[in-house]
Amino acid sequence: MKLKGKKAWITGASSGIGQATARLLASEGADLIISARREDRLQQLEQELTAKGCNVLVAPVDVSDRKGMEQVGSMIAANGGIDILINNAGTMPISPIINGRVDEWEQMIDTNIKGVLYAINAVYPGMAERKEGHIVNISSVAATLTYQSAGVYGGTKHAVRAISDTLRKEAIRYGVRVTDIQPGSVDTELPDSIAHDKIRAAVKDNMYGEDMPNLQPEDIANGIFYALSQPAYVDVSELLIRPVIQEN
Repeated sequence: MKLKGKKAWITGASSGIGQATARLLASEGADLIISARREDRLQQLEQELTAKGCNVLVAPVDVSDRKGMEQVGSMIAANGGIDILINNAGTMPISPIINGRVDEWEQMIDTNIKGVLYAINAVYPGMAERKEGHIVNISSVAATLTYQSAGVYGGTKHAVRAISDTLRKEAIRYGVRVTDIQPGSVDTELPDSIAHDKIRAAVKDNMYGEDMPNLQPEDIANGIFYALSQPAYVDVSELLIRPVIQEN
């Protein structure tokens, strides 16, 4: 078990990539702190992983809640800190900019950018003090490309990529590694966050049609584990993972 003795905090752990990553890291011996808004889902995952011998702490929180994230950070610090942060929570209520769905823009900015920063701020100082740690931010293929109707979402993911690379350069002196994972089309609940009916239907048709075999959350979890399992002198700075058939 390559992560035996390591502690990992996973946000957005109630489903999809976060849940798959929790299962994989648990199988590799890591102790887990799992966070999301849906406490019932977290408790189900806790029961599943605890039954397999994993030490799991449930910390329900909305990553866009600054005070809530600070409280989780204080709890983590009081328990000796963590070795790994999987910054996974995100949302994607995309729509054409002309529609002016400002509340949804703010939701994406608050969750996809501020939430990432709140999580980093909660644990990075402790990692830097201990001279060890690994921060994995989950951005998107949209971090390097743009798509119609996904301007704000893509903007948030471009921001995550920029934050990740800047943090990587700053964290070198503290022995902390930083990885930006960029998933392509993955079979998760993310498209369910799209409130625009026509866009949601179009995305699901394009992503989940018979001619588009998607990645599974486990595929991204495997990529995350690849980055985590490298020797301490190796930093997998970026990893773009998408289905063979996905052109963009």
